[in-house]
Amino acid sequence: MFAALERTAAGLRRDFGEVENLQQSIRGASDFVAKAAARIEEMILSDLSLVRPNAGILTPNVSRDGDGRDEFVLALSGAANFVRGIPHFAISLALRSQDDPSSLCDAGAGTKIALIYSPIDERLYYAESGAGAFVFSAYHSTRIRVSEQREEKDLMIGYDSFETANDLKSQLSTPHSAGVSRLTGCPALDIAWVAAGKYDAFVSEPLGYAEICAGELLVAEAMGKIWEQDGKLFVTNNKINL
Repeated sequence: MFAALERTAAGLRRDFGEVENLQQSIRGASDFVAKAAARIEEMILSDLSLVRPNAGILTPNVSRDGDGRDEFVLALSGAANFVRGIPHFAISLALRSQDDPSSLCDAGAGTKIALIYSPIDERLYYAESGAGAFVFSAYHSTRIRVSEQREEKDLMIGYDSFETANDLKSQLSTPHSAGVSRLTGCPALDIAWVAAGKYDAFVSEPLGYAEICAGELLVAEAMGKIWEQDGKLFVTNNKINL
């Protein structure tokens, strides 16, 4: 699975260089990125189909039933950043077993392997069910775990919008001092950062399952928690109450 991502990433980095030259025309850049995303999707799924030809496929654009046993879940997260030449985006890829139920109440259920890959800085977050979560960069692999932070005033929280941030802060006991806010525009990496202890939590509107599938397993294997409640998606270190 990583080989498929890595092979595609070289072309994606070239595409990113082209996008930076198209910044005078956002529409032109958007069209270019849409075509690049479709090509990325096609290349990765083509490689994966050589290994699991009967697997199902779920992406934001494609839903295909397989043999009922395995399913690949793929998404490009942070496409809006890509359009503007901002190097903060990622490819999210997961392999699920259709034998197990999918449920946000049981984070990572059914997902066997998860990868979230940032192609510009070549950093890979990955997890295997029952084997832990890791980050790979510069020829070494390190196990990751969620943070130990519990104090509201010291929290680092990622959000999908200022509205979400303000809604949550109004409910915290120390709203003015609690939670340094971060809005990055790439939910897949935001979730990976909770798993790696860079964030203590991430809160957003509900996201498409293709974008969070890999993150579910990463967070679960890093001892965190992910769930939906009151129309929001919550990802935490499982030590704070939001």
